[in-house]
Amino acid sequence: MARPTNTRFAVAVHVLTLLAGTSEEVLSSELLAGSAGANPVHVRRVLGALRRAELVGSRPGAHGGWQLERAADTVTLGEVWRAVQGDDPLLGLHGAAPECTVGQRIQHALGDVDRRAARAVEEELARTTIYDLARDTRARELEPAPATAL
Repeated sequence: MARPTNTRFAVAVHVLTLLAGTSEEVLSSELLAGSAGANPVHVRRVLGALRRAELVGSRPGAHGGWQLERAADTVTLGEVWRAVQGDDPLLGLHGAAPECTVGQRIQHALGDVDRRAARAVEEELARTTIYDLARDTRARELEPAPATAL
């Protein structure tokens, strides 16, 4: 199976979910990158996009790091998608030769399909919050410990 070439969204969701589980702490980009299994530079670029969208904030210095700027239950995956995807085509459109009329028509038609697909993706992602994922991925940790028999 082919691996995705754009992992920004998955990395963004991973680090936001991790930050949601540690709301009182700031976490370093190195720790976030290690957890996500991603290059720290890539993670910092993703965090930069999330900061521009005002989803995360950072503190500089030896004890600095990253934290959520909003409650996890108010951050939807749709917002995360827009923050890291921007206006990039969803379908990976290519540029057709300018002299090819079929190619130019295909590009226009695929552009319309791409915009509709992107809207559908955003609408679906808007139904889930970072809190939902943090709760689901930490479900076992949040369950009460079983009572021990005496």
